[in-house]
Amino acid sequence: MVMLSVTELTKKFGMRTPVNGISFQLEMGSCTALLGPNGAGKTTTLRMLAGLIDPTSGNIAIAGSDDKDTQQQTSIGYLPQHPTFYGWMTGKEFVVYVAGLSGMSGKKAANEADIALERVGLKDAAKRRISGYSGGMKQRLGLAQAIVHHPQLLLLDEPVSALDPLGRREVMDLLSQLRQQTTILFSTHVLHDAEEVCDRMMMLRDGEIVESGSLRELAEKYRQPLLTVQVEAGTGQESNTWLHSLEDRAFIIESSITGNTAVLTVNDVIEARHTILQEAASQRIPLLRFEAGTTSLEDMFMKVVKS
Repeated sequence: MVMLSVTELTKKFGMRTPVNGISFQLEMGSCTALLGPNGAGKTTTLRMLAGLIDPTSGNIAIAGSDDKDTQQQTSIGYLPQHPTFYGWMTGKEFVVYVAGLSGMSGKKAANEADIALERVGLKDAAKRRISGYSGGMKQRLGLAQAIVHHPQLLLLDEPVSALDPLGRREVMDLLSQLRQQTTILFSTHVLHDAEEVCDRMMMLRDGEIVESGSLRELAEKYRQPLLTVQVEAGTGQESNTWLHSLEDRAFIIESSITGNTAVLTVNDVIEARHTILQEAASQRIPLLRFEAGTTSLEDMFMKVVKS
């Protein structure tokens, strides 16, 4: 079932068009990463979906309601990249306040606030004033207010950007749990996080979707065989010359050589492996490392956003 349907969504600010006619759908229960370099249009897209800014044109439809204001109030949870709070409030007071905005009664709002704060690791800090929270604690509080009303759609803009490694791990584990209960769309620059939690990805460049699909689909389309060849350091000019000569072989697609190590993207891993090992043996090249693998998600991302 389709949870969110976006059609020809566009946003213009004067002569600038940060989002230019994007269309996509999110299936209920899916977790999708929104990837792209700075200025690609990720934050503007999320702000439109959350109802914080109006699109210049296009349509946003959320399953289960025909009333746009009701959709945004009860169906969506949103965490901005840089959340702001009332510093004089305690953490619990703020989450209770947000829960009330979604239509919860006072008692239920207080109960749900306790649950949300515990889930994000702020149970012991619930009665402290927000002005005394660290940056990471504020990020956790932002996540608590986004999930307190059990939204059908959770929009997260760089949700772990302000967290230390332990906090990042805890929030990623929480997102893994939440994806079983709600539909998630989150932007991130940390490609490992996207690969760990999400089942789909959308890549933005200059306000347009340049690639989208499941992790498997994108892997099959973009991942290529990769060979890492390293010779022993200080073994003379002959080894260095041979290493650089590999760049000119017919089976090489891309190459990068740093010091005594070459990273080679190839179109025929069998031929490449046979040729390189045979030459190394015949020329007595002192190989220190020979490793086969595939290009990474980051390699795919760089190729898509720069093409």
